[in-house]
Amino acid sequence: MNNIIAINIHTPADVAMQIAARVKARRLELNLTQEGLATRAGVKFATYRRFEQTGEISLKGLLQIGFALNTLSEFDALFAQKQYQTLDDVLNEKRVTRKRGKKNE
Repeated sequence: MNNIIAINIHTPADVAMQIAARVKARRLELNLTQEGLATRAGVKFATYRRFEQTGEISLKGLLQIGFALNTLSEFDALFAQKQYQTLDDVLNEKRVTRKRGKKNE
């Protein structure tokens, strides 16, 4: 029996680089230059170029790029509240009354 467990752990830097790679691929699919997409998105060319190279960009800049690539709606699901399928799902959910975090860690 094979007891190997595949663990897929990504750092924030890994995820940022994966997003940058997907944006670059989409840009190339649309036959846009870096400068062309930067202009469409309303971000500075140097900012966009750095994003593709390092994955670093402000949230606002990333949203502007998403808008320019017509993918802004995909951000809606990020940190979305849990959606229930049935009334039983709602009733079976543990009641959480606390609306603040417990720790400063």
